[in-house]
Amino acid sequence: NNENSVPQLLIRDLKFEKKSLAKLMFSPDQENHPSKAPVKYGELIVLGYNGSLPNGDRGRRKSRFALFKRPKANGVKPSTVHIACTPQAAKAISNKDQHSISYTLSRAQTVVVEYTHDSNTDMFQIGRSTESPIDFVVTDTVPGSQSNSDTQSVQSTISRFACRIICERNPPFTARIYAAGFDSSKNIFLGEKAAKWKTSDGQMDGLTTNGVLVMHPRNGFTEDSKPGVWREISVCGNVFSLRETRSAQQRGKMVENETNQLQDGSLIDLCGATLLWRTAEGLARTPTVKHLEALRQEINAARPQCPVGFNTLAFPSMKRKDVVDEKQPWVYLNCGHVHGYHNWGNKEERDGKDRECPMCRSVGPYVPLWLGCEAGFYVDAGPPTHAFSPCGHVCSEKTTAYWSQIPLPHGTHTFHAACPFCAHQLAGEQGYIRLIFQGPLD
Repeated sequence: NNENSVPQLLIRDLKFEKKSLAKLMFSPDQENHPSKAPVKYGELIVLGYNGSLPNGDRGRRKSRFALFKRPKANGVKPSTVHIACTPQAAKAISNKDQHSISYTLSRAQTVVVEYTHDSNTDMFQIGRSTESPIDFVVTDTVPGSQSNSDTQSVQSTISRFACRIICERNPPFTARIYAAGFDSSKNIFLGEKAAKWKTSDGQMDGLTTNGVLVMHPRNGFTEDSKPGVWREISVCGNVFSLRETRSAQQRGKMVENETNQLQDGSLIDLCGATLLWRTAEGLARTPTVKHLEALRQEINAARPQCPVGFNTLAFPSMKRKDVVDEKQPWVYLNCGHVHGYHNWGNKEERDGKDRECPMCRSVGPYVPLWLGCEAGFYVDAGPPTHAFSPCGHVCSEKTTAYWSQIPLPHGTHTFHAACPFCAHQLAGEQGYIRLIFQGPLD
């Protein structure tokens, strides 16, 4: 009878339907903010890869890994300490649901520290193992391995369970790094040979075989960045000066006034691979791949020419970053003059690598130029005017200047600067060169 009541009922039903749908679509956390993206703590980017692994990124094995807030906290914190040989210690080790760290002091004595659930933190584990506790699988970086070899080096120096990063689930989402990760039985074992000790407050701590090194840059990760000092991080997250060699029994001195808190631009070295930590805020200020693509198009639009063949040069698209293109720019690394590929000055008596520049007669290596495509390595959004030597990866002047000053760990006791895009050791006085284009660009 009441005509108005029918539409009202329908409308009420529709509203109810919508609400139920919303409930199905969003987690309780998102219901009030349907557009809320998951919180990103930051990203880890492996040095030596120019945007992706040679065979492409697959699953947990890729060149960069984003850490997002987990649906449910999985962090742990230390709780009970058992002196070995007690039934409780054996139980803690054998309990598959109980995280624990075992410090073997001698055949007769082991100290077991139980870890309990921490609802305020998320844990992410990094290592060489492909077992499920590892979130990000990292293999040894071979300099210049843009080739398609998926062979893992037989004697990897990266630990199977290398390190763990613990992120606070609440702002400011602080991320901290610790040496060693928990295995499939939720245990960390520090054997007899591992460096370990009792701290002043009676707790145990130790170092892993090849160690986890961290360097925090000074002035953040910006165009004003300066390299910091490399430190070693212990299993409990304390900071130490470096050991004499990576696996020396004697630990370095404890550095009281420094912490294991990661900053934007912190470098983490796992003895075989180095990772760059970028915070979510830092990445928001970094040039995007779109921006790099726009810079590439801008350079190509200026139609730089080869001063010998007068042909127009062009940087290949980011997707074709491994195949030398016929229009590819080449550079004489001693002077920076950019050419197209030609056979000029290829003197037989030279060892094949060195060539004479037709512009200025300086003799040196002659290599193709490649754009640096991994945006996370850039300290600014400047134009691609400089190239690393001897690999020819091109990026902004401030980016080449920054990476050329950073001593990256190499082997067990040496350090050298390397190109972040391919991990090749830098050569020459500066490690990079200003590019001199012929034509309207210069």
